[in-house]
Amino acid sequence: RDGRQVQIAANVGSAAEAQAAARAGADGVGLLRSEFLFLGRATAPTREAQRQEYAAALAALDGKPVIVRLLDIGADKQLDYLTLPAAPNPALGERGIRLWQAFPELFETQLDALLLAGNETPAAGAATPLHLMLPMVSDVGELRWVRQRLAARAAALGVDRLPALGVMIEVPSAALCAASLAREADFFSLGTNDLTQYALAMDREVAALAAHCDVLHPGVLRLIQATLEGARGRCPVGVCGAAAGDPLAAALLVAMGVDELSLEAAGIAGLKAWLRELDAAALAARVPELLALDDGAAVRAALAAWLDASATDAPA
Repeated sequence: RDGRQVQIAANVGSAAEAQAAARAGADGVGLLRSEFLFLGRATAPTREAQRQEYAAALAALDGKPVIVRLLDIGADKQLDYLTLPAAPNPALGERGIRLWQAFPELFETQLDALLLAGNETPAAGAATPLHLMLPMVSDVGELRWVRQRLAARAAALGVDRLPALGVMIEVPSAALCAASLAREADFFSLGTNDLTQYALAMDREVAALAAHCDVLHPGVLRLIQATLEGARGRCPVGVCGAAAGDPLAAALLVAMGVDELSLEAAGIAGLKAWLRELDAAALAARVPELLALDDGAAVRAALAAWLDASATDAPA
C-alpha cells in the first residue's frame, strides 16, 4: 500500500504448468525447473523435444519473462542414463553447474534448444523474454564460463537474440560475493531452500530438523541482506524458494527490497492481495531489530505481532 512495485511470478515444472500460471495471473515464470524433461526416462531428451517444450512455455506467457533454471541434477535428483560421480555427501558434491563441464554434450544440447526457442519467440522489443538461471553458482568464474559457452553456441547456431543470464543465490559464498556476481549477472534469484540448509548446516529433508531449518533465522536473513546490498543498483533480485509462498517471509523479503517473488500458481492471487495491504516502507524500518533477534522463532513471533498490529492479515 506504499506504492512499491513487486512482480509475482510462478514456479512451474512444465509447459502445461506455465499455461496454468498464466491463467492464475502470474507476471511471468520465475522458475521453470528444466529437470522434468530429463527425469524418468531411459535416454536424454533430444534438442528438438526440449525446444518444443521451452517454446510452448514461452508462448503460454505471451511475452512475459520466463526464467528457465538450467539442468540441476545431482544430490536428490539422479538420471538413469548418466553415471554421476559418487559422493559421500551428495548435497555437497557435484551438482548443478559443477557437473556441466563433466557432461558438455548434455549441457550444450540444452543451451542449443533454449537459444532456438528464445530466438523464435515473438517479443515487443529486440530482447527475448527467455531468461536463463544457473544453479549452484559459487563464484563469478562459473558465470563467466557459462556466458562464454552461451555466446559460442549462439554463434554456431546463428542466433542473435541472447537470453538474459542470471544466477541462483543458494550457497553462502554467492551471497557473500554478491557484489562481484552482480557486476556480470543480469539478475539474481534467491533459492532460499538450499541457502537455508547450507547456512544452517541442516538437511531440510530431515523431519527432526524441519522446525529449526527456517529461512527467517537471522543468519539466513543476513545472507539475504548481503545479496540485496551487493545487487543494489546493478541487477534485480527475485526469490524462487518456498519463502516466496510463506506470507510472513514474503512480507519481510519485500520490505528488505526484493523485486520479485515466485511461488506455486495456486498461491498467486492470495499473495497479491496480501502484499497490497502491506506497508513495506514501515516494515523496512523494523528490519535491523528483526535481524538482531536470537533465532527464526523469535523473528517469526515479532514479525507476526507487527503485521497483526498493522492489520495485515495473512492469506488463508
